[in-house]
Amino acid sequence: MDSKNAGLNQNRPFTPGITMHNKQSQTKCHTWWKLSSATATLACIVLACASTQQGTAAGLSSKATVADKGTAANSNPTYLRDIQPIFMGHCSRCHNNQARFVYDWLDYETAYRDRYEIKRRLWDSFQGTYYKESMPIQNSPESLLISEEDRKTIRNWVLTGAAKGVPKVYAENISKAEKYEMGRKLFNSICSACHQTSGQGLPNQFPPLAGSDFLNADKKRAIKIVINGRQGEVLVNGMKFNNAMPSFPLTDHDIASVLTYVYNSFGNSGLEVNAAEVKALRLESPDPSGPAAAPVKSQYE
Repeated sequence: MDSKNAGLNQNRPFTPGITMHNKQSQTKCHTWWKLSSATATLACIVLACASTQQGTAAGLSSKATVADKGTAANSNPTYLRDIQPIFMGHCSRCHNNQARFVYDWLDYETAYRDRYEIKRRLWDSFQGTYYKESMPIQNSPESLLISEEDRKTIRNWVLTGAAKGVPKVYAENISKAEKYEMGRKLFNSICSACHQTSGQGLPNQFPPLAGSDFLNADKKRAIKIVINGRQGEVLVNGMKFNNAMPSFPLTDHDIASVLTYVYNSFGNSGLEVNAAEVKALRLESPDPSGPAAAPVKSQYE
């Protein structure tokens, strides 16, 4: 190495990977590093912004599409399988086939036409984003019993196309115990709003099912009332009631199960109802009144 080069080496600090004869390369390397740093910084900013935008978009999308899907059935509900049972349990006291001033949501075609209003009243109002009162009416028995998951299911049904679907299919031959359990669930979700989970009913409004002389006197009449509904005065356990019970779009198995549950609960007779009995009685004309219940004897008789 000559003295000239030696002097240069002594006066210049050592930079790993860069020799004295490629000073031009060193300048290029520094320039590349600065550009690369700026590019990397810019890339990080872009990625961060994109991530934020995606998160925001996802948040907005979750409000406009099917968010909080919950169970698989709840994420893609159909009317007959998922929605109609909720309507029967929480909306049927007003929205039924006897209603004069509100829509019958127990009918698919009607519910489909009114689906966006249903979503607004049951979900948007519930979330405070729609000015009309939330349904079911606040502090009503139905409102106290309906869950947020039920409301999400109804919202998801509207947002996913409001499909009709098919009802649940039950086995043809099920035991009395299986009917009882199925009937218990149906009773608590549909019948208890009026008749109460205790079966005691509501004084001067809805008759008791507990120890009911009217119910236990005629199984055939009871089945036909559940099939067709009932209007007019009825005498139950010595008390008069004059209200309306709508007909529910229940299957033969549903009716057999719920009546088996009622007959085997609340101190009733323990009878069993079969789907074949219900199917046969559907062919008969409605008999909403039927024979009167036997009057309760006075304690002095």
